[in-house]
Order: sequence, then structure tokens, then C-alpha cells
Amino acid sequence: MSKVAGRKKRIIITTAALVAIGGGAAFAYWTATGTGTGQASAGQTVAFKVASTPATGDALTPGGPTQSASFTVKNENTGTQILANVTAKVANADGSAWVAVPGCSAADFAVGTPDITKGQISAGTTVSGTVSIQMVNRDANQNACQNVTVPLFFEAS
Repeated sequence: MSKVAGRKKRIIITTAALVAIGGGAAFAYWTATGTGTGQASAGQTVAFKVASTPATGDALTPGGPTQSASFTVKNENTGTQILANVTAKVANADGSAWVAVPGCSAADFAVGTPDITKGQISAGTTVSGTVSIQMVNRDANQNACQNVTVPLFFEAS
């Protein structure tokens, strides 16, 4: 019996030693830290593209009817942009003051507030709107404004 007890004792001791050695190896590791840098390039704002059609309606006369002009605003950026505001006024294509002829100017006309849905516009998307224009009745001779073509200037931001 002592041979069996001795043999069991050796097996137990050998197993315990192997577990201790193997278990210690299982918990061995190294730690390390590191740093690095990188970069990405952000795009920039691309101006909205605004286009309009000629105003329609009865001829403009002092204090008379209004005309309505349709316009579109297109997001030409590669990402979404916010359309916060659209303004319209009587002005040259570059936004400078318009005078048709002496005695007829932008002051002879009133442009309404553009009607358009504002907010996020996805890349490449176009939204449509309208604006009204009317000839004001000034306490002055407005004969110089007869038969003029009144330019509208739009600004979208």
C-alpha cells in the first residue's frame, strides 16, 4: 500500500508543479503604450446656386398688381448645407444698385419676402420658391419706368 500512496503522492506533487509553472506562464505579459497622429481634410462651403424665371402676372403699374417670380436654390456642395435665408431685391446681376433710366430706379419697386422652405438641403438637391414684386405708387412722376425690365437679385445663405 505504501507503494500506491507514494505513487499518488508523486502524481499529485508533479501535477501541482506543472500547474504552478504553466499557470505562472499564463499570467505573464508585457504592457506598452504608444501615440500617433493623423489628419483628415475638411471641405469648405460651396455657394448655393440661385436661378429664377421671369416674373409673371399683369403689367406693373404704380400701386397696381403684383407679379410673381419663381426661383430655385441648389446645393452644389458634396455634403448637406443649411439654407437659413433667401433675400430678393431689385438690383443688377452683381447686386449693385439698378437704375433703368433717369427717373426710374429700384426705389420704384417693392419686392416681397421670398417664400421657400428653409433648412437642410442634401448635396445636389434643389428647392423651389416664389417672390412677388410690385411697383410702388410714389408721389412723383414715374413715366420713366414704363416698359422697363426690372432685374431681381437673389441671395441665399
